Amino acid sequence: MILPPHIVVSGKRRAVVADRPPVYAMVGNPNSGKPTLLNALTGLRQKVGNDPGVTVEKKMGEAFSQHGRPMKIIDLPGAYSLAARSPDEAVLRDVLLGRREDTPQPDRIICVVDASNLERNLYLVHQILDLGRPVILVLNMMDVAAAAGQHIEPTKLEEALGVTVIPCEAVHGKGILELRLAMSRADLPLARHRWDVPAPIAAAVADLQASLTQNDGRLPLVARAEALLLLTDFDTVRVAGSTPLCHRTREILTHWRRRWEAEGTDWSATLIRSRYDAINQICAGVLRRTREQGPSRSDRIDALLVHSFWGWLFFGAIMAVLFFSIFTLAEYPMNWIDAHVAALGGWVKGAMPTGDLRDLLTDGVIAGVGGIVVFLPQILILFFFVGLLESTGYMARAAFLMDRPMSKVGLHGKSFIPLLGSYACAIPGIMATRTIENAKDRLVTILVAPLMSCSARLPVYLLMIATLLPSTAVPTTTKAGIMLLMYALGTFGAFGFAWLFKHTLFKSAPPLMIMELPPYQRPHLKDIFRQMIERAWLFLKNAGTIILGISIVLWFLTAYPKHSDPAATPDAQIAFSFAGRAGRALEPVIKPLGFDWRIGIGLVTSFAAREVFVSSTAVVFSVEKFEGGKRANVTPVRAALRAAQWPDGTPLFTPLVCFNLMVYYVFAMQCMSTIAVVKRETNSWRWPLFQTAYMTGTAWIFCFVLYQTGRALGF
Repeated sequence: MILPPHIVVSGKRRAVVADRPPVYAMVGNPNSGKPTLLNALTGLRQKVGNDPGVTVEKKMGEAFSQHGRPMKIIDLPGAYSLAARSPDEAVLRDVLLGRREDTPQPDRIICVVDASNLERNLYLVHQILDLGRPVILVLNMMDVAAAAGQHIEPTKLEEALGVTVIPCEAVHGKGILELRLAMSRADLPLARHRWDVPAPIAAAVADLQASLTQNDGRLPLVARAEALLLLTDFDTVRVAGSTPLCHRTREILTHWRRRWEAEGTDWSATLIRSRYDAINQICAGVLRRTREQGPSRSDRIDALLVHSFWGWLFFGAIMAVLFFSIFTLAEYPMNWIDAHVAALGGWVKGAMPTGDLRDLLTDGVIAGVGGIVVFLPQILILFFFVGLLESTGYMARAAFLMDRPMSKVGLHGKSFIPLLGSYACAIPGIMATRTIENAKDRLVTILVAPLMSCSARLPVYLLMIATLLPSTAVPTTTKAGIMLLMYALGTFGAFGFAWLFKHTLFKSAPPLMIMELPPYQRPHLKDIFRQMIERAWLFLKNAGTIILGISIVLWFLTAYPKHSDPAATPDAQIAFSFAGRAGRALEPVIKPLGFDWRIGIGLVTSFAAREVFVSSTAVVFSVEKFEGGKRANVTPVRAALRAAQWPDGTPLFTPLVCFNLMVYYVFAMQCMSTIAVVKRETNSWRWPLFQTAYMTGTAWIFCFVLYQTGRALGF
């Protein structure tokens, strides 16, 4: 049967809207397996976007029905309840309630449930069923539930709730076909679950429901569900882009709240207990345990991996293996890319006549883009390890381990997850702070997240380490140790500033950490490699757009105006150019750090993106050399840096300068995209400007002290 046109029910009138693909919202608790299920349904037909006005990542996917008709899926943030305690949960609530002006209310809802934690997961499902929307309940991780000695009767659960229930093991691809068939149905049933609102609260629900229907334009069932939520959380968490409640509804809510406070009764707890009583009755009829539940496999593994000593040892070993792999496994593909980029530049020089066009292609396009693409293998290895840790469930253990040291600086382990994500990129790390309930903790985490060394810094570190330690005889462990030192410096810097901010600008006691540790699972390599491909594509797209554009502009700025002397050397031409003049104007500020005007050009251009520093130095330093009156091939960037000199003939990139430049990039705010995200996240220019000032100021002071002290000691 072909799906009919979308039908909207308003009172007793049915309005047929233009035939369009149905829109499904996918919801569920954290760690319920939503991403794996979305990948199984949509494959690579996904895109990631942000709701205007609020920085919340929203993954959109497209699946096809059994008849080949497209179906849109919105993967909403994971949450335990519609009673929002964080901006992340507020977006989920507002989309399902139809509060968001930029996102239409979904036609149908897919509730993904962790079958091994049925009772807890059904709380969110119970709230969603109140909305009166067609719902498909997916019992995911049925194999995990069976291993824990839990037997669930999907048919009985379907009868109790009145919705379609699909047993599923998304990791193994089981239940996907059945889910696709259910999504293709034109007549999904509405919920028939029986749940009576406690009598003392019924009057307040009726008042709010009437006002929401008359004054806020809600449908009756949606109004009832929203009234229940308002009585639970009093609508305390609001986000930009959400339609506000009318004045009359707020008056009613305030009236009931004051009445309950005067009576000394916790009506919110009464409502929650009533829901759980109904859920317990459902679970009693559909869930039975086949054996006594002892320590699970995950519990036995956690006895070692979250141990106060062995846990830290294991965590340190993982980080060491990560950095060691970045240098060893990636060496061969990096050398291959490096050789072919140099060969391409040499071929273009030999095939084209001398002129600005040839120089643009070799010194601008090839040197700029090739100088950054060479680091793609190492970035892929980094994202592989991050995906592996997330897929196995270890990432949450890392946050648990970090709770104690985080509490010393005024934060808790939940803040470590955004900080850990910032190792890959500060932008999704800052987005991840929306799960933090406390506003002050959230803002502090946003302010220090860019201090974690992201993957964009990786090319800068690698280039400086290669320049600092050019000999192939240097042990790989030494190079990995320097890299680990940079990451540790950024991490301890983030902790130090978090402590400072929590004791000055944002004084508050750190909240207790309550966090779910998901069960350990075998890594789903297909999803990990898909994520790697997505990240690689984004990286290459940046190289092909932003970095290419900046490289071309920078080449122009280094090539014009032309030197008055036609026989001027390339170094003299760059010094005479627009870029050289700007760099020389900046040099008095950065010379105390050991940097000259050419490095200053890289510092300025890398505000677009940190990795642009590599392509900028490739353009500035990879200039043509003359050997015996003949033009040589393009000089590799690392070799060109080793040969760079001050006007007096002393080396520019000494070990002290290389180390100092890495330290500068550890602390400096060199990313306009991050600044823009912080502005949208905080809805103010105050905090991104403050963040840029304190980070760049710290970088200058640290590098000044380090360089001047190093020179005084004779380094």
